Amino acid sequence: MEQFRKILKFELKGYLTNKVFVGVTCFLVAVIFLVTFFPRVTNLLGGQDTDETPEEREVMLVSGGDESARAALAQAFPEYEVRLTESDVKAPVTKGEAACAVELHGLSDFTYYVDNLGMYDTNAQRVSEVLTGLYRLAALTEAGVAPERAEEIMASTVSFDIQSLGVDQGQNFFYTYIMIFALYMVILLYGQMVATNVATEKSSRAMELLVTSADPTAMMFGKVAASCLAGLLQLMCVFGSALLFYDLNRSYVEDGGILSLLFDMPPSLLAYMFLFFILGFFIYAFLYGAIGSTASKLEDINTSVMPITVVFLAGFFVVVFGMSSGSVDNPLMVACSFIPFTSPMAMFTRIAMSHPALWEIALSVAILLASCAGVGVLAAKIYRVGVLLYGVKPKLGEILRTLKKA
Repeated sequence: MEQFRKILKFELKGYLTNKVFVGVTCFLVAVIFLVTFFPRVTNLLGGQDTDETPEEREVMLVSGGDESARAALAQAFPEYEVRLTESDVKAPVTKGEAACAVELHGLSDFTYYVDNLGMYDTNAQRVSEVLTGLYRLAALTEAGVAPERAEEIMASTVSFDIQSLGVDQGQNFFYTYIMIFALYMVILLYGQMVATNVATEKSSRAMELLVTSADPTAMMFGKVAASCLAGLLQLMCVFGSALLFYDLNRSYVEDGGILSLLFDMPPSLLAYMFLFFILGFFIYAFLYGAIGSTASKLEDINTSVMPITVVFLAGFFVVVFGMSSGSVDNPLMVACSFIPFTSPMAMFTRIAMSHPALWEIALSVAILLASCAGVGVLAAKIYRVGVLLYGVKPKLGEILRTLKKA
């Protein structure tokens, strides 16, 4: 235990004094600060400047049709300066004098002109909706319905209320995706750092003294625990500052749409994220450390850890596809929830966007705990064998024979 404590302290100090680690953490916190305080600042500046001139609007030309259709379009597009014209509308659009134009051929036919059609340009659909309403209103009037009654019929809407008795997937999707992506980045980043650190120590030949004077299990668990604590501290700084800054500016951003969806996260979900982060990190860091000890050169690290990275990426894409489809309880996701290499992301996603049974969560966590212990002990043995082999990269059969003898 004393050896573990000393190794943990030494490795953790290395992370916390690393300029890149501190710089990235401070940068992320600063970005969150700017994003969450931006509505407050703009609100204060907007409240002081009462003589601000209105922003110049883009021009939309409307030609053809009757006056009622033109007036309805002008009312439906307040973000544009709608100008009525009887001349050709193509030339002004091509020259950039107008952003777009609508040529009415009647209430049931029109042509929409735009120079470069944007991916999210929905103006044609909005014009169609306006003309559809006018066409139906005219049809009701021609059928003998009084104009006032026809307008009342057309203006009537169906009221409804949505009561979610479980989880609102649409609301939870954004911060679930952010948390999954954070787990993905941190586990890959720090796992690679563990492998690189082990390979660097091995190449210095100082590992011979370390292995003969310290228990390899204590060394492996100390290195992995230190990197896990560093990653956990970074996550706590980032997500903790996000919750703090959001709470300070709640009155300014609670109606801010995307900001509310991103930062208004349930504390219970954060607790699950940290739990699965710790367990998932340990199992992958042990594997990265073991593989790093078998690399003969530092340049071989990327090639050596490729199988682990591929497995991790496969689990990540399975989870992302499940989230995107909304079917987070499909058979593949359920199976991945109990596989230790994919369960940190798969089970967390199911908890955030569905209602898995408590026994499923408990079983997933239990399997992860047992796997972490088993993989940790195996990684320590591979670590002891790998760090003492220099020159030629040890083959899998050779490592297995050595482990069997040990």
